[in-house]
Amino acid sequence: MTDFQDKSAAEPPLAAKTIRKKTGIAHLFAAGQYSAQGFRRLIAEAAFRHELLAFGVGLLLLVLVGASLFEFVAFVVLMLLMFCVEALNTAIEELVDRISPEISTVGRNAKDLGSFAVFCLIAANAVFVGYVVFTRLFGA
Repeated sequence: MTDFQDKSAAEPPLAAKTIRKKTGIAHLFAAGQYSAQGFRRLIAEAAFRHELLAFGVGLLLLVLVGASLFEFVAFVVLMLLMFCVEALNTAIEELVDRISPEISTVGRNAKDLGSFAVFCLIAANAVFVGYVVFTRLFGA
């Protein structure tokens, strides 16, 4: 091997040596742990905590106006989608900050697009709850 060759190219990376991929039932438990770690990371975001608060307020509004089971289920599904998009948006922001800590147009665009996706679901939830509340109160 010459001085110009990379000695580490012949060896697997350290992570490959120390981390073994789980299989079978152990994989299910590991996946649950990964999801819990993601939730703990996401709960640190103020935006996600605001969305959890909005979820509670939305459920309370639906209870107060006597929403149907379908309306509750639809609201919960919309909120779960919003939580998913918020998690993906946070992941995008983390990656952009890691890969490109300096301010760049590409990084800003990636973050703005993720933010817009979250905004769209916030709007969808607001329109849905507004529609349900309006129709229940005014019988439209």
